[in-house]
Amino acid sequence: MTTNRVEIVKAKQSLGGRVASALGGTALRVFLVLVGLFWLMPTVGLLIGSLRSSADMSESGWWKVFGAPSQLTLDNYANLLEDETITDSLLASVMITVPATLLVVLLGSLAGYAFAWMDFPGRDWWFIGVVGLLVVPVQVALVPIADLFGKIGIFETTVGVVLFHVAFGLPFAVFLLRNFFAEIPRELLEAARLDGAGELRLFLRVVMPLGAPAIASLGIFQFLWVWNDMLIALIFADSQNPPITVALQQQVRFFGDNVQILAPGAFISMVIPLAVFFAFQRQFVTGVMAGAVK
Repeated sequence: MTTNRVEIVKAKQSLGGRVASALGGTALRVFLVLVGLFWLMPTVGLLIGSLRSSADMSESGWWKVFGAPSQLTLDNYANLLEDETITDSLLASVMITVPATLLVVLLGSLAGYAFAWMDFPGRDWWFIGVVGLLVVPVQVALVPIADLFGKIGIFETTVGVVLFHVAFGLPFAVFLLRNFFAEIPRELLEAARLDGAGELRLFLRVVMPLGAPAIASLGIFQFLWVWNDMLIALIFADSQNPPITVALQQQVRFFGDNVQILAPGAFISMVIPLAVFFAFQRQFVTGVMAGAVK
């Protein structure tokens, strides 16, 4: 009887399941490591290319460096720091990304707490409206907002770019944080209220510390979106001092003459958001899983 049950279970198992069982855990891990290395190959190529001279890059591929490691040099990064176009663009990206991220986190946290634990007229309908804004594409608002910014005098300014990113980042922020804050035990909040805590103190002392994973994941989402954005920056940012994404796009037109600046600039532009992601990786996973429960 036991043998028949085992045979029935094996018969019901899918082809993929039988293959995974046959390969075993070790072989599967080796396969995943190989896939990961293959996925990282463009990044490694960009890093090595940023450490080679333009003459070496024009003569051979980046993989040739393994046979001639003397090609590696930091001169490209030294030249990059002397290029005001790239350095000013990096600073412009920071001046846009940091305020846009902090404002979305702050306003989204306050709104998420209000939707989760405060009673006010039409709360559920307002939240449905916020969720509905998640499906509004950015392209729909480009022309009317550009016209509005031109009338109030903030078109092609850092303030305009920041406001645009904040406006389109808030719906997701409110949705994520409201779902996370709603999971906080009501008894904990009631106990704090009995101890005399007001709404602001309750938000700062209880809700914010407990919501740190979701807040960190939101900060990562917003930082990556704003830092890597080119469409909004191309339209609303200052054309004389654009963010790094637009500056690199402009440099591509002269690829044959300035690849020694383009390669390290692109690598630095990629490393900064990666560093932010890995710094908050644990909180990111916890916050996303918790916000997806409801």
